Amino acid sequence: MNLDDEESWGAGGEDMYKNIIEDTTGMVNREWAYTMRRSMQEIVPGVFLGPCGIAGKKRSEELKNSGITHIVCARQEIEAALIKPYHPNLFEYLVITLADSHLATLLPWTREVNAFIKKCLLAGGKVLVYCSDGMSRSPALVTAYLMETYGIDFKTALSQVQEKRFCVQPNDGFEQQLIEFEPIYRARVEVKSRKEVEKRSRDIDDDDGVPEDQEGVKTRVVEKSQEMEM
Repeated sequence: MNLDDEESWGAGGEDMYKNIIEDTTGMVNREWAYTMRRSMQEIVPGVFLGPCGIAGKKRSEELKNSGITHIVCARQEIEAALIKPYHPNLFEYLVITLADSHLATLLPWTREVNAFIKKCLLAGGKVLVYCSDGMSRSPALVTAYLMETYGIDFKTALSQVQEKRFCVQPNDGFEQQLIEFEPIYRARVEVKSRKEVEKRSRDIDDDDGVPEDQEGVKTRVVEKSQEMEM
């Protein structure tokens, strides 16, 4: 599936962004307890955030019972022996290499992660995004997803994430990159919307006009008719 061409996601105009208020209405906000940092929380419908322990060897049934079908794993190379896809036969994984450092580059991963999440949700699935402790890397990725999907700024998106998972705090480098991400995603969505409008306009013109391979035939018919009248 080419998600850039998916008409059912961000078509353009007033439907350019989803509505986060409508999507989260009715979601239960549990009073935060310190022990909840070890579990996962649903940030918006179908998108869960948590630490690596929630996707460990013995947690497959818990994940399945929660409806999880896709998993994003954010780790750095030195964590690969401990943070890895433990259930490749049960869930579809996206593993990205990202360190929890203010020098680490976050933004290049946002497009791939966002596309992976959208693909999951469009198929009716649910996705878990996790890193070692679920406090910096994975929340930063989910924040970027909320920004682009709902057309909101960094602070609004981060507040939504922290409302569901109170312990979240992306590092300073990630925060600065997410602030810079807003004009980037807005330009990307607007370009996509413009292309969609142009495509629909061309489709309408093609429907109303005469196919190129029939133009000559139509001309000859008209000329022949004129000759008969004479």
